[in-house]
Formats: sequence, C-alpha cells, structure tokens
Amino acid sequence: MKMSKPQISMLYHQLLAPPRCTGTEHYRHELKYLISWADKAELTARMSPILKLDPHATNGGYFIRSLYFDDYWNTAYEEKDAGVLLRKKYRIRIYNCSDRSIKLERKKKFGSYIYKEAAPLTHAEFDSILAGDYDFLLHSRYRLCQEFYTECICNMLRPRVIVDYDREPWIMDAGTVRITFDTDVRAAVGSRDIFDSTLPALPVLEPGKLVMEVKFTEYLPQIVRNLLPPRAQELTAVSKYVLCCDKTAYMNGFAYWQET
Repeated sequence: MKMSKPQISMLYHQLLAPPRCTGTEHYRHELKYLISWADKAELTARMSPILKLDPHATNGGYFIRSLYFDDYWNTAYEEKDAGVLLRKKYRIRIYNCSDRSIKLERKKKFGSYIYKEAAPLTHAEFDSILAGDYDFLLHSRYRLCQEFYTECICNMLRPRVIVDYDREPWIMDAGTVRITFDTDVRAAVGSRDIFDSTLPALPVLEPGKLVMEVKFTEYLPQIVRNLLPPRAQELTAVSKYVLCCDKTAYMNGFAYWQET
C-alpha cells in the first residue's frame, strides 16, 4: 500500500523518537557542534544576557576526566563509528583530579537523544575495579553497579582510554537548557590512575577547534535556537571517546582486540 507524505513523515518521526520512558528514565536532546574559538567568543557575547554560568563551576569552569570502558568486541567504539542508532557507553568520571566525587556512569544514546545514569564509587572501589576485583559491584545497592559487574564478567568490559577536557557550562531554566564548551580535548596516557594530575596527554582536535554541546529536556526556546552557531556550522556527531581511541591506537598495535 502506498503511503501518503503525512504518513511517511509520521513514521519517520516515530523511528527517530527515543524509547518510551520507563520508570525514571527520561531522555534528553543532545546537539553537538565543532566550532572555532572565534565562534565561541561571538556566542558567549550573545548568550550572556540570556543564560548564566553554572554556579557549580569554579572560576567559570572545571576539568573533567573520564576513564571509558569497552568490551572484548570493542562494541562501544564500533557502534559509534558505524552510526548505530541505539548504543551505550560506560565510564568512571571525576572532576579536577579529585576523589571527592567519583561516579560510575552509563550513557545511553538514541539518535540525538541521551539518557545518563550514575552511581557513586569510593577511591578504594575504583582501585578494586582497576585490579579486576569486581565482586563488590554485584552486592552494591545500585543497580547500575550490578549491571556493570555483569558486563565486566560476561563481556570482558575493561578500561580503554582516558578522556580529558576543560568545560565551561552555561544554563537556562526554561526547557532545562545546558550549553557547554569543551576545550583542550585530549587523551591521557601513561597510566590508568585518573587521580594523577601529571599524566601526559595527546590533543585530539585540530588547532583552534572546540566542542559545543546543547542539551535540553522537552523543548529548546526559540531565543536559544537563534543563538546557535551563527555561520551555519555543521551539526556534528563528534565523539570525544572515539577521537581519543583513535589517537591512542598506536599503544595497542592498531588491532588490539584482534591480537589478544
């Protein structure tokens, strides 16, 4: 049966819509742009009357370090590279190289929609994970930790790469809008000790570029839409994780999983 244009349009939007929310699982929109420093300066000037810097950011920003995990088949990397619509990634994230806040996170992505889950870890628990001692995860009161245990045991989920960057976050209450500028994106090498502030790192973006992310829950106010990159910068699917994996591929002989 031939479908009309309205029916085709409706089917298209249904296919691109996120999975139905279950319990407290609420997906957010995420748009990414690769922009220049000149674009950032212009955007910041236009944003400042409407949005405000996140009050949790000291001196306007903070340093983020994430240890990403991948399984035996390199699934997170391969699915992102292939553009698989529904995928997930696990990581352990800290801020400013401090152990005051250590989070195990899982990021689910469905097209341009994202859903993040988090569970706290202690420094000792992080050390246990690095040592391959996962038993405590199974007995955790956090379901995310229990599912992470299953991934580690059944799919051989292991640390893959450390991703570093400096973030400048802006927020707006309407539509729960959050705009961030991630600069100096780099892959830390030499150790899995994420608390070591002296780890050497390799830059992964071309000079003069940074990543702008726009996140919102239900709608993006038109006043914010008008602020988006002014010179029709291309919406990008840039992945800091993939960029850092590619940059550090030499450490694994370019075919790490196939050779082990």
